[in-house]
Amino acid sequence: MEPIIIVLIILVVLVFIALIKTIQVIPQASAAIVERFGRYTRTLNAGLNIVVPFIDSIRNRIDLREQVVPFPPQPVITQDNLVVNIDTVIYYQVTDARAATYEVASYIQAIEQLTVTTLRNIIGGMDLERTLTSREEINAALRGVLDEATGKWGIRVNRVELKAIEPPTSIQDSMEKQMRADRDKRAAILTAEGIRQSAILTAEGEKQSAILRAEGEAKAAALRAEGEAQAIRTVFESIHAGDADQKLLAYQYLQMLPKIAEGDANKLWIVPSEIGDALKGLSGAMGNFGPMGGNSGGGGGNERREKPSVTD
Repeated sequence: MEPIIIVLIILVVLVFIALIKTIQVIPQASAAIVERFGRYTRTLNAGLNIVVPFIDSIRNRIDLREQVVPFPPQPVITQDNLVVNIDTVIYYQVTDARAATYEVASYIQAIEQLTVTTLRNIIGGMDLERTLTSREEINAALRGVLDEATGKWGIRVNRVELKAIEPPTSIQDSMEKQMRADRDKRAAILTAEGIRQSAILTAEGEKQSAILRAEGEAKAAALRAEGEAQAIRTVFESIHAGDADQKLLAYQYLQMLPKIAEGDANKLWIVPSEIGDALKGLSGAMGNFGPMGGNSGGGGGNERREKPSVTD
């Protein structure tokens, strides 16, 4: 092969390599750090970029999307000297590719170590019960410390989550027993409350039933009295309309006297004064009755007589 051809081939290869090194395509949400002779010159953003071949070099390519990094369980001592294992998950995002490249050697490892030390400081000021019930407080405190410390590294910590807090086995058994006792206590309270509510509802129902029954009896008694009054009025109207004589009136009085005497509550009788004249007329008609009633005058007053007591 001719030397000139070899030289041409070498030149073509060099040109091809130069083109490859000159044209840099950076994907979306990524950045590249460019160094010239080992010194930072610029940051390449997403798209087509041109660099000086064999002079500029790509130091680092960084993903600018939010990253999720789970850290393994870390033993942490609480304020009451109990060891708990805590899993954490960090959501972070690189906001400055240059700072993330030059300000810290490995920002993932740095974030992990900073998370462990910060978590121990926070948990060390809490007892176990507060640790188990204060996840939001721990997350907020951890995120605040991490975000402040990682800001100079060009990293923003968006969220910190505690995946799990595992107390010692003996504590877990005690907690399980306590939870079981609490559930039994709540069940007993709910049962007693149900029985109490049932008794109250039963008594309330009986009360309402008694009230309704009494109201019904009162209305029935009123209706019966009204019916009897109406019947009496009808009878008297019929008697007066028929212009009944003293004999018939005396007979009607004698028919009503047993009804007036009915009932133990009737202690007082009110006998119209006309009953004397009526009985006189009736006795005259029958010829066998003697004079009855002391006051047989024609006055319009009423005579009051006490009901004789009834003995067995």
